Amino acid sequence: MSADPDHPLDTVVADLTLAIGQFVRRLRSEANPSELNLSQMGTLARLERGGAMTTADLAREESMKPQSMGAILAGLEQEGLVYRQPHPTDGRQVLFDLTPKGVEERRQRRIAKRDWLVAAAAKLDPAELHALVAAIPLIRRMGES
Repeated sequence: MSADPDHPLDTVVADLTLAIGQFVRRLRSEANPSELNLSQMGTLARLERGGAMTTADLAREESMKPQSMGAILAGLEQEGLVYRQPHPTDGRQVLFDLTPKGVEERRQRRIAKRDWLVAAAAKLDPAELHALVAAIPLIRRMGES
């Protein structure tokens, strides 16, 4: 596919990268009432999706060293967002999982994201909202490629 002469592909990609980055940063800031850092938020999300995991498994999933994940988990445990439990088959290991407070933190984050997105979309005029709706399949397809 050739580039549109009015919109060179390099420029489109650069503009899209900046726009997505700004959008994601804003969404994260709006959906972070407790001021958790990205690693902490990612760890909570991973536990929510995958259930109880060891430090090593979490570190591998989040592409970091077990020592770094251990520090993240210690902070989350201190905040009462995760708890440790014995591994069911390996007495040498410990599993971490979300506490009720951690589950609520994730729920509040989802609500905050949704509320911000609804408010932002409500500010769009009908033509802009239509363009946004039309772009969703394209964005999804690009994300899946």
